[in-house]
Amino acid sequence: MRSRPSRLTLGLIAAVLAAAVAGVLLGETLFSPEQWRRAFADPGSGPGEVLWQVRAPRTVTALLVGAALGLAGAVMQGLLRNPLADPGVLGVSAVAALAAAGAIVLGAAAVPGAVEAAALAGGGLAGLLLMLFSARVRSPEALILFGVALSSFAGAATALIFNLSPSPIATAEVMNWLLGSVQNRSWVDVAWVAPAFLVAAALAAAASPGLRMLSLGEETARVSGLPMGRLRIMALLATAVATGAAVAVAGVIGFVGLAAPHLVRAAVRGDPGRLLLPSSLAGALMLAMADLLTRVTPTDQELKLGVFTALVGAPLFAMIAWRAAREWRL
Repeated sequence: MRSRPSRLTLGLIAAVLAAAVAGVLLGETLFSPEQWRRAFADPGSGPGEVLWQVRAPRTVTALLVGAALGLAGAVMQGLLRNPLADPGVLGVSAVAALAAAGAIVLGAAAVPGAVEAAALAGGGLAGLLLMLFSARVRSPEALILFGVALSSFAGAATALIFNLSPSPIATAEVMNWLLGSVQNRSWVDVAWVAPAFLVAAALAAAASPGLRMLSLGEETARVSGLPMGRLRIMALLATAVATGAAVAVAGVIGFVGLAAPHLVRAAVRGDPGRLLLPSSLAGALMLAMADLLTRVTPTDQELKLGVFTALVGAPLFAMIAWRAAREWRL
């Protein structure tokens, strides 16, 4: 049965590569054969700029953000032993969004990288608070309640920023950013999210034995001999880094971290350790395809990626939940 996840992983890698190629080649503007020739022969030409400086970094950003969210969702569901957990449950997304919104309102958006740095700092702060709480209280239920309280507070503070914003333009910028998008992202944004994702992936891989042991129950994990306290902290840190990086470059994008692990869980028989890589690939595929659809959908104004994933993803997740409920009844 070990070959099944391998086939799944290879299939997902092939699908991600196909989505990446489609994301670069397809878009709102249709190229003529001559424009295609110029784009590949001369990357500095007009068509070449569209392909390699507009579409390519946007596609790579979508892939990395989706992979980060899928990874964070898999880690959270394993850590909390709750299939409904996602990066937003523990408040990491909300605190990162709050920090970015504050930076925008204070005028820091004019400084390159300031909003991204603020979002990363917010995600790191949320991760620190969660780690401090987890060090004192080991119950996953208590951690969920603390995360919900943290998320609610950050959401209320973000609403307060809207209420007290001195400029309608700043308010519109915050709203536009919170809806989530990878539009107009550059290779600089790729440079922001790629290292953070790699760090989060390494932390998640190191924490995977603890996630696997937790799936057997809290008592079994306690007597397993593994350093469960350290592994929990590593899992929380992986989630904070991955989610903070995703929010930093793309704003708040929901559903991906919740749904991606569900799409591949059956193939790995629910093993939290073996779920990490397929969930990352599934998240990357989901967000890349969603971004491509937002580009080619004929609308006067391009749909925001966070709105699109919620509109398309919520019915899909309802179908997954319905199928799971049928299996439970059987």
